[in-house]
Amino acid sequence: MVAFGGLSAVLQVVGPFVPHVGSGTAVGLSVGACLCWGLLRARPTARVRQVFRRPDMTVLVEAGDVFDRPAHLVVGFCDTFDTLSADGRVINGDSVQAQLLDREYAGDVARLDAELSAALAVARPVAREARADKPLGKLDRYPIGTVAVLGTRPRLVFGVAYSRIGNDYVAASGVEDLWRGLGGLWDALGTHAQLESVAMPLVGSGLARLGHLDRDSLLRLILMSFVARSRENAICRELRVVIRPEDLESVDMGELAAFLDALASDRAR
Repeated sequence: MVAFGGLSAVLQVVGPFVPHVGSGTAVGLSVGACLCWGLLRARPTARVRQVFRRPDMTVLVEAGDVFDRPAHLVVGFCDTFDTLSADGRVINGDSVQAQLLDREYAGDVARLDAELSAALAVARPVAREARADKPLGKLDRYPIGTVAVLGTRPRLVFGVAYSRIGNDYVAASGVEDLWRGLGGLWDALGTHAQLESVAMPLVGSGLARLGHLDRDSLLRLILMSFVARSRENAICRELRVVIRPEDLESVDMGELAAFLDALASDRAR
């Protein structure tokens, strides 16, 4: 209907000057062209790309496997930076964090814990649980927004604490926690990523109990935070937010493209 309205306006202007413009054939062709345009616009897409200026950077939102991207990796952690699975009781086996252990550390928990300890040596815990209250996992609690930089180049892993895990091993987070976690993440990327490509999953969409926000809202929150911080300092040249293919149907990629375009247009002014 949008295309037909625009085409009708054009035909009303040129109609008096072009013979047969109002014929049945011309109208049929116009309607067909509008339908084709509408179908192309409405087709499902698994990838949205937006280029920004000042600073030059690109944002991509795509379906796939975040571990397959040739980029630095972002992984969400809880405030204790637990790594113990305990048959899924502490760390769920389907989480990105569990995949990090399996795919980047070949299941070597000791190596991951050693790197986490070294990375967190510069951070100060805000509390320490008693072992009687938390029988499994780690006891030190770090501030939300703490980032542990793991691994070596060409692929660093940025483990960001954006949720709190209770002594019942249930993780919980809120919008304020996620926003603070993203702020710490952008700071760490600005310091360590050297403006290189960064890939991150849709944090907050899994077991961190941010279920009151749908995936569209989470995506917009992440992207708005990234663009807002980039206005102050360049973070990276490319940010890839990678969505699981099974979650793609719950994200309106067309609306997301329009949202990113609006952010880019606002940025250009």
